Amino acid sequence: MSANPEVSTPAACDGVDERLPTGRLATLGLQHVMVMYAGAVAVPLIIGAALGLSKEQIAFLINADLLCCGLITIIQARGLGMFGIKLPVMMGVSFAAVSPMIAIGLDPQLGLPGISAPPFWPVSSVF
Repeated sequence: MSANPEVSTPAACDGVDERLPTGRLATLGLQHVMVMYAGAVAVPLIIGAALGLSKEQIAFLINADLLCCGLITIIQARGLGMFGIKLPVMMGVSFAAVSPMIAIGLDPQLGLPGISAPPFWPVSSVF
């Protein structure tokens, strides 16, 4: 049998499994981190400003968000038992929940004013 020149071999494909040079990997990794970081900081800034939080409270939201994003990224990338996809991904924040969080935060019975208000029923009756 003669070899068919029209059939491509796996080596001639796009190179999905190809390892890029270190400089290019570092540049693309930095770009990925910066995009994730911008999204992770924007959501707490939007929510904090809409709810009228102080700068310290907004800074706390940003720190909590970055901590959670980092922990979940490690769990997803490295795996933790049966959790994690074990792929090089970065987990970030979704903008889909911004409007509901602002609506809940501004509702006087649910949000920030509702936290400091007296409860509607005695705590002892719940248990």
